[in-house]
Amino acid sequence: MSILSRPEERAVGVGEAPRRSSLGVTWRSVLIGIVLIPINCFWVTVVEVRWFTLDGTCLPLLVTPVFMLFVLTLLNLLVRRKWPRAALDQGELLTVYIMVVISCTLAGHDMLQNLFGVIGHPYWLATPENKWQEKFFRYLPEWLFVRDKEALRGFYTGNRNPFTWDIVRFWVGPLAFWGLFVFVLALMMLCLNVLIRRQWTENEKLAFPIVQLPVAMTDQDTGPGSFFRSRLMWGGFAVAFTVGLINGLNYLYPSVPALKAVKLYDLGPYFTQRPWNAMGWTPISMYPFAIGLAFFMPSDLSFSCWFFYVFRKLQQIVGSLAGWDRAQNSGYPYFNEQSAGAWVMLGLVVLWVMRGYLKQVARIVLGDRRAAQDSGEIVQYRWAVLGLLAGGIFCWVFTALMGMSPWVIIIFFGIYFLLSFTMTRVRAELGTPHEIYFVNPQKIMVPLFGTGGLGAQNLTLIMVLYWFNRCYRCHPMPNQLESFKMAEGGRIAFGRLIALTFFATLAGMAATYWANLHVTYQAGATAKAIGFKSWLGWESFGWLDNWITYPAKVEPVRIAYMIGGAAVVLFLRAMRGAFIWWPFHPAGYALAVSFAMDYFWFAFFISWLAKSLLVRYGGMKLHRQAIPFFLGLILGDYVVGSLWAIIGPALGMSTYKIFI
Repeated sequence: MSILSRPEERAVGVGEAPRRSSLGVTWRSVLIGIVLIPINCFWVTVVEVRWFTLDGTCLPLLVTPVFMLFVLTLLNLLVRRKWPRAALDQGELLTVYIMVVISCTLAGHDMLQNLFGVIGHPYWLATPENKWQEKFFRYLPEWLFVRDKEALRGFYTGNRNPFTWDIVRFWVGPLAFWGLFVFVLALMMLCLNVLIRRQWTENEKLAFPIVQLPVAMTDQDTGPGSFFRSRLMWGGFAVAFTVGLINGLNYLYPSVPALKAVKLYDLGPYFTQRPWNAMGWTPISMYPFAIGLAFFMPSDLSFSCWFFYVFRKLQQIVGSLAGWDRAQNSGYPYFNEQSAGAWVMLGLVVLWVMRGYLKQVARIVLGDRRAAQDSGEIVQYRWAVLGLLAGGIFCWVFTALMGMSPWVIIIFFGIYFLLSFTMTRVRAELGTPHEIYFVNPQKIMVPLFGTGGLGAQNLTLIMVLYWFNRCYRCHPMPNQLESFKMAEGGRIAFGRLIALTFFATLAGMAATYWANLHVTYQAGATAKAIGFKSWLGWESFGWLDNWITYPAKVEPVRIAYMIGGAAVVLFLRAMRGAFIWWPFHPAGYALAVSFAMDYFWFAFFISWLAKSLLVRYGGMKLHRQAIPFFLGLILGDYVVGSLWAIIGPALGMSTYKIFI
């Protein structure tokens, strides 16, 4: 029996009394989730902000929710042995997991942690020398910032209790406004996911590689073929766990030999002469979790990811040979512009391919019952469209009150939601990391319009919004859609899941606010908090200062490289549609030139090679038999990484982290 079988396909286990499906969202599952959300948010904040020990929210499959699900599932197996009727079913286990994941998307590396990096930055660090007050303070919406120096003193230096009225009163307003804004963005993403869910999960049947591990872990089958009885799974688990254990001991005791090639090993120092030194930082890594995740990606994508990373390095070498990188004010090879064009075009291509389905959705919203597949579809889609309209109006009013021009609002949120849509598609189809550094509304609009075209006020305000656009690693939208996928097969009732998402978002936001205030005021944001996102403040207002002091003009060459990146995606998409044998995936190019592959390209190469050999010499049967081993690689790496992330804070020290 497959470890990934659906619940309705399973027989009742030995000694297990049959019972009806709970539809997932029960009082006890929600209660467990409520308990785990603040624990998870605090844990993430401690290890990422205070100790910088685990970058678990930088990965497409979030680390701490998987570890919590692992512990909960093992405890549930023990309960099932003694009291079968009291044990949680698969839907309930996944409900808890989804709640913790949603809280992670808010507490994680690229969301509310970033907000705390900017919310007091300009008012704390403005000086007569940098003249920030003269340059852009008049454009800052004061109601979104903490401005009191005494309140900020404890935040940056530590050893203060933030939960007293003389401090917390300065935080309540800004955090409430930002919280409402983030909640509305999450609501709009949820509405988009409701509209596209059926097409991607049922019509196109996308792979959703990220959900395979949590679904396999929660499978209720306890027979010989089950997940936790698989020797191959425990073999992969042991390999990854041992690697993390050895490297963790080496971190504490350098006399213990380390497996250095597992983490980033830079090849750059071996290439010191031109043109080869133009490659710069060229890391190789063999992260067990990355090898495991890549195994579930389509082979053409895993191949394209590492191939286009090598192609990216060749661009740098060719540019060095030709002297293009030495030209005055040269930004060659303009990877930011290439990746911006690639990601925007990738999203437009997906929308174009979906045009027929979107027309059908429009007919359903307008009341065409013949177009609807079930009676509830009309209601769901209508509420989703109303939610999008209401959210759009709110975003317009919010940013207009900030002082942003109407045309800038339209372009800013158009780019933001197009990128969100594209990343969600990439995750659903391919499951790959999507660390698209510096592909965001700010980095697209400045080259297109120049600082003069935007104006100082609009420029200031789009940088005020930079904190949730720097990078999109723990973006809520892909995780929401993956929860919809996990709900399939009757595991979780869809209507209940929508309500659960609302609730978990609010709970996660409150827990994240509390955790960040507690950690920063206790340790000091710039005193002992090693992972505090101070660079978000410097990037936001340092770049703003530079743009105001040295205005950036519209550069045709940058626009040309954006068009070039878009053209490459169009070409790859056309060839992929025309020829079955075509080995290159357009998403591989978009990921490689946007720096998402720097950490993973070699691990993806190893996984692609292993998968190719398995299929070539053993066929799909051997490929399916190997699945538990690669799931074990992911789980073992995550478990040992989580254990080090518990040991470190408990001992008051930094410890080994499995990533970066």
